[in-house]
Amino acid sequence: MLMRFRPAPACLGVMALLLTASAASAQKPPIRILADLSDAPRKLYHAEIDLPVTPGPLTLTTPKWIPGHHSPSGPASAITGVVFTANGKTLDWRRDDVDLYEFHVTVPQGVTNLHAHLDYIVGSRVSQKMAALEWEALLMYPAHTAVREIPIEASVKVPNGWGIGAALAPVGAGTYPVPADGATTHFAATNVEQLEDSPILTGAYFHEYELAPEISPKHYIDVVADEAADAKLRPEFLAELSNLVREADALYSSHHYAVYHFLLTLSDVAGGMGLEHGQSSDNGVGLKSYSDATRQIADADLLPHEFTHSWNGKYRRPEGLYQPDFATAQQGALLWVYEGMTQYLGNVLAARSGLETAEQYRDQLAMTAASLDAEGGRLWRSTEDTAVAASIVRGGNMAWVNWRRSQDYYTEGELLWLDADTLIRKLTGNKKSLDDFEKIFLGKGGNTGPLIATYSFDEVAADLNSVVAYDWATFLRDRVGKVNPRADVAGIEQGGYRLVYKDEPNATSREMASGAGRRGIDCWYSLGLRLSAEGNISDVRWNGAADKANMAPGEKILAVNGRVFSADVLRAAIRGAKGNPEPIHLIVQTESYVSTVDIDYHDGEKFPALERVEGTPALLDDIARPMIAVAKPAVK
Repeated sequence: MLMRFRPAPACLGVMALLLTASAASAQKPPIRILADLSDAPRKLYHAEIDLPVTPGPLTLTTPKWIPGHHSPSGPASAITGVVFTANGKTLDWRRDDVDLYEFHVTVPQGVTNLHAHLDYIVGSRVSQKMAALEWEALLMYPAHTAVREIPIEASVKVPNGWGIGAALAPVGAGTYPVPADGATTHFAATNVEQLEDSPILTGAYFHEYELAPEISPKHYIDVVADEAADAKLRPEFLAELSNLVREADALYSSHHYAVYHFLLTLSDVAGGMGLEHGQSSDNGVGLKSYSDATRQIADADLLPHEFTHSWNGKYRRPEGLYQPDFATAQQGALLWVYEGMTQYLGNVLAARSGLETAEQYRDQLAMTAASLDAEGGRLWRSTEDTAVAASIVRGGNMAWVNWRRSQDYYTEGELLWLDADTLIRKLTGNKKSLDDFEKIFLGKGGNTGPLIATYSFDEVAADLNSVVAYDWATFLRDRVGKVNPRADVAGIEQGGYRLVYKDEPNATSREMASGAGRRGIDCWYSLGLRLSAEGNISDVRWNGAADKANMAPGEKILAVNGRVFSADVLRAAIRGAKGNPEPIHLIVQTESYVSTVDIDYHDGEKFPALERVEGTPALLDDIARPMIAVAKPAVK
């Protein structure tokens, strides 16, 4: 349901009209879809779809612009085996010449039900022991119709013995979490918009855990793993997740879901994932990623980030980013709110809940600020442009990505909202904060079921002004819409710290590298190179020392100062050049050619850290402090 916030009487009127329209659409005969995941271990999903139709030309479509992807990443290229039948006869069909997601078919006279079969070739999110279904992979429905107005009844079949996790309510045959062998689980009727927003998790090693049982509505984490032992989550981790639910409850003071399920895959095969949904989130990490506190650091913010999206991104959504169907292009200009604010709040909630420590929060903030400050592309491209161009800056060739810029609306947004938070605290003597803004901005409408309520730039600025009077519109435009050669570190400095560079990595950086088994060499802030442990260069920092020496991505360092390349040899050379006028001598391979390169760099190793500024309020410490008493895991 789309709801725009206006003065109370009008808002109530609009809501009544939308409820009436929703009730009317519920009278339409529903599409019925059976998702068959029995072949998931073979990387195949199947769908049987029955569509109510009338005779004549019919255009059906599959989703193209997927919410949360910010790009036209629909599954059309992986859909295969499409067959339409009516009254037992196969019908001819033709793909649209322009919109390749659309299928044209003529419904014969006397036909009221069209059956569609399709298969989907699964590229990720499956293994021999698990599968995750994002419904757009199998959906087919009438084109040029608002998806919230298309009723649908869904069912799912999974391999024998596999459990099921989802926010969808099961009805009829089949129950959570483990349906009887060969049984089909049926879900309550909904619409295409909400079904697409409700993924399915299934696996042989399935566990469901209730979180923060005193909080209403109910919250669960459903987990599947490639090994049985790994699906049994640590009591400490579960306690931290319960704290996350409590902290979010205190921060946002509202819920816009009937139930919430964290869906989590633990696998080194099925691939990573972090995708938001209104009543659940689809999360995928490595098999051992949450097995101990050290490994946990690298993914500590994943679940808080996707959980926050239930409020910011799913319930409250930029008006240009929300479209009534999955065919119309999404407009990403406000992604620095949708993703940037969520990036900030997800990291804050990770610290407040205990998923990471306050020190780890500050260390990662230092790494974020330093990375942005060293990014060459900020000399020509604004943060807003990375958001507007979201669909073309995702992925692609990573060579010179620091000059091109990528999805910087995430981390630039994080620094911006830290700046806003500390500024509010400064202006109000630490009596108010961004927390007060969130209760207004994300809490409008109180506790409701799943809704989509759009917002504009003007509403964001106005809600900030309702917390404390300030020229917030200019504040936001200056930081987002203008080209800013330096990163916004004002929030760090107003928070009582400053960004500095030391000759050793901070503790969190070392722990993250150790926990993830990373073997790359960190010399981005010294030589200006991103390179593997084998010396392969993936990126060169624009205007950095290596750039000035005409080095390029794709090259490989073979030798350093006359010695065969290794990480230790390179680091020793960087340290040895400090205060020494002699350049660092490299032998570099470019394709089938070998050449010598001299890097004129003499400032030693550099690693970002935050340093406390004595005599100033430690607002960063206040921000990371829990809003509620932190619960400890029960001792067993």
